[in-house]
Amino acid sequence: MTLDPIHVENIARLAYGIAGDVDTTDHDDLAGRVWRDWLPELRRDGRVVIEPVGDHERRLAPVDDAALAERPFETVHGLDSGTINPTTFKNGLVVDVAHAAMASEPTDLDLHRDRTIVATVHAGDSTADFDDDWRKRDDGHTRQRVLHAPRVNRYAEGVVHALALYLAEGTHALDHADEVDDLLVLDGPIYPKELFTWDDRNPELGALAREAKPRAVVEKYVRLVERFVERDVPLAGFVKNPSSGTIVRALGRKGVEPPWPDDTALFTRLLERREAGSRAGGAAGGDGDDAAGSARGDRLDDALTFTTWFHSRGGADATMAADGDALGIDRELDPELYEPTFTVVYDPRTDVTYKLEAPYAFTRDAATRDRLTRQVLADVATTRGPPEAVAKADELARIDATEKAALRRKFEERFDSDQQATYDDLRWGKERF
Repeated sequence: MTLDPIHVENIARLAYGIAGDVDTTDHDDLAGRVWRDWLPELRRDGRVVIEPVGDHERRLAPVDDAALAERPFETVHGLDSGTINPTTFKNGLVVDVAHAAMASEPTDLDLHRDRTIVATVHAGDSTADFDDDWRKRDDGHTRQRVLHAPRVNRYAEGVVHALALYLAEGTHALDHADEVDDLLVLDGPIYPKELFTWDDRNPELGALAREAKPRAVVEKYVRLVERFVERDVPLAGFVKNPSSGTIVRALGRKGVEPPWPDDTALFTRLLERREAGSRAGGAAGGDGDDAAGSARGDRLDDALTFTTWFHSRGGADATMAADGDALGIDRELDPELYEPTFTVVYDPRTDVTYKLEAPYAFTRDAATRDRLTRQVLADVATTRGPPEAVAKADELARIDATEKAALRRKFEERFDSDQQATYDDLRWGKERF
């Protein structure tokens, strides 16, 4: 049954009551003050969690100029990992399979053929052992293994998903590192941050993150940074859906009531430009104080707006900060060089905000920061989305719904056990139901 027109109208009227209590002008002013007064050195519990790497500015680049600009990197490689999503079977096994691929721009078909596949298994039976060595298939183009996940009482699906995803991605990146000549961009953050957040979810998960297998997964990313520093080739991560809350949480602890649900919403407010007399946060040059008392006009979409670079040492990034313990993993370089740094790019044409991350080992150099910034601006201006190499890697690594259903059926046959069905499977018409 669908809503009748009267129901739609009544629901829409709720917006009037909500809007009457929200003064977005106040949000603009607060965003400007946060940028001007807090972000140059944002502290939490005495630690500086956000601070500029170099300049502290908001800038803009006309879309056409950015798209036509010469690319600073002659070739760009992208890397991504896709999964079938965690699947629970009636025999007690929880399984996820991840499939990593690297792409290049310009295209390299031999490289695109190479894959790394990891199946992670969680079993309620403590006597079971599914661990397997790496094996090669497809004339050596595919490397695959089974990983037996550490046993947990809760969150088994999250554990198998994270371990499969990051082991496949980290292994594939290390195996093909020497094939990258100019720049590697991961699809997502530069570290397996989902593992770093386990501490916040549950003490059992926090302890699990420091066990041998999760630490071995994280270590691959530490070694990846070291390999790229040794080769003097930049490594970055393009985050399509950034969700950090480091800034807004730190503001809340200082008695400031941030109206934004996460840092991305704050940066969107800071970088969005509106017609004269109704701008949001004063992007690219102002502090937002001129917005008081004016209505919000049409969004200007002729230029990409972006920030200069920041250190990030809070939230999930605290693990790899200079004063973090990296889960006890030995770091061969100065710990500061592993710190995540980031710049934020806003595309007004799609109203989407992206984050580009890179270890401080690369962004400490002003010329490299500039090259990375110009490259991501050119890519976003051209594609209206991720860099072409990242989009290619995403396409190669993605496992579509039909393939996921077929793979789950294969596991059912092999296990001689059905998937554990839920009502949602029946309700939403998933495969077989």
